[in-house]
Amino acid sequence: MASVLHLYTSDYDNHSNEKYPVVYLLHGGGEDERGWATQGRSDLILDNLIAEGKAKPMLAVMPDGNPVVPGFGEDNLRLFEAELKQCVIPFVEKHYRAEADSKNRALAGLSMGGLQTLYAGIHNTELFSWLGVFSSGWILPMQSGIASTQYDFMKKNVDKINGNVKLFWIAMGGKEDIAYNNCQSMLSKFDELNIRYTYYEYPGGHTWPVWRNDLYNLAPLLFR
Repeated sequence: MASVLHLYTSDYDNHSNEKYPVVYLLHGGGEDERGWATQGRSDLILDNLIAEGKAKPMLAVMPDGNPVVPGFGEDNLRLFEAELKQCVIPFVEKHYRAEADSKNRALAGLSMGGLQTLYAGIHNTELFSWLGVFSSGWILPMQSGIASTQYDFMKKNVDKINGNVKLFWIAMGGKEDIAYNNCQSMLSKFDELNIRYTYYEYPGGHTWPVWRNDLYNLAPLLFR
């Protein structure tokens, strides 16, 4: 699962005494920790934004988030959450000069990684102040049980979520995105629960050009 990871370190080696905020970037189904670094071109996107002064220097950690068994059940989401909290974050903060507080941690993912962000991010707002969900939303009716449980949790923790999360950024690849309807259903529920979020659309469907654009637009908003 997330025991394998890829890191982007910006101008890390040129500033030996500086600590950096961290964005944990999650890939989609059928890919692994190489997704954001290859198809996603995350290094080029972040390099250019940082060089232009549009984004703060940051570390990007791209773990392997593939489930232990096929499918999108809650057991897999729970295991990913545990490994992220117990293995990935402690490893990064022990071996790299990473800021170790919630305001300097972001969690973002596309498609399957968006579901993992929804699950791990919402349940751990004391760890992450910045959440990004790209082309995702609870899959109905397959994940209706997970969705209902999370909405119950959110209803009981509205003030905590809105208070802890500085930015809850949700993006879709337009109506042609295969996750569009699921996302809209989820956002309707968020509105009902008074959960604050920012919504963004970029046409192109469920594709890497959309997700590259999502990272390009989200990164400048992080850690401000």
